[in-house]
Amino acid sequence: MKQLYAVHPEDYKRYNTESIRNNFLLESLFENGKINFVYTHYDRMIVGGAMPTHTEMGLSNFPILRADYFLERREMGIINVGGDGVVTVDGEKFTLSKLDCVYIGKGTQKVSFASLNASQSAVFYILSAPAHARYPTKLLQKNATESGTMGSLETSNQRTIYRYIHKNGIQSCQLVMGLTILDKGSVWNTMPAHTHDRRMEVYFYFDVPESQAVFHYMGLPQETRHILMKNYQAVV
Repeated sequence: MKQLYAVHPEDYKRYNTESIRNNFLLESLFENGKINFVYTHYDRMIVGGAMPTHTEMGLSNFPILRADYFLERREMGIINVGGDGVVTVDGEKFTLSKLDCVYIGKGTQKVSFASLNASQSAVFYILSAPAHARYPTKLLQKNATESGTMGSLETSNQRTIYRYIHKNGIQSCQLVMGLTILDKGSVWNTMPAHTHDRRMEVYFYFDVPESQAVFHYMGLPQETRHILMKNYQAVV
């Protein structure tokens, strides 16, 4: 499992484009038939991607976790952004269509991922955070989530926010997870622009056409930078 170390704001000011990409961008989360993870030193968050094709893939343990199994002291959130798939949690199967979410609680020993159709594989985006309390595993479909519209077409930021893992949705120990869908003609996501001084975030972009790219703006208000991103890439 690759590690991504934390960056001090004063050091970040001196980074060139290559250094910024190396320290914040997660380019290769998704590969056919593989599960990939990156262990970040921001709140010990793990970011991952699973793209099963013809065979079911099991969640492995890693020495860096210092645990008997992956979720011994962690929780996990999964959103499917591809074709229909199945996540099996300690023997119980959960079917996820596109934009459905499943939360898996601390203490779960076995997790596996599968696609219902190998030619239209599921694309499971995964987040995992440390957990000191156990909450039940739960599936939440997109049409059952709490959602709200923000912004306007006049300011090119009209969008719908879907909240999955949060205090009024799926209960968790620490993890919060949701997604935003921009309306046609809108290009700005997080408006007004802001930062969270004591909380890390991971942004993952999907359904970005091959001929297009995302300019992700980041950093302190006095020292902003940008990263050019493509489909199925994440940034810390």
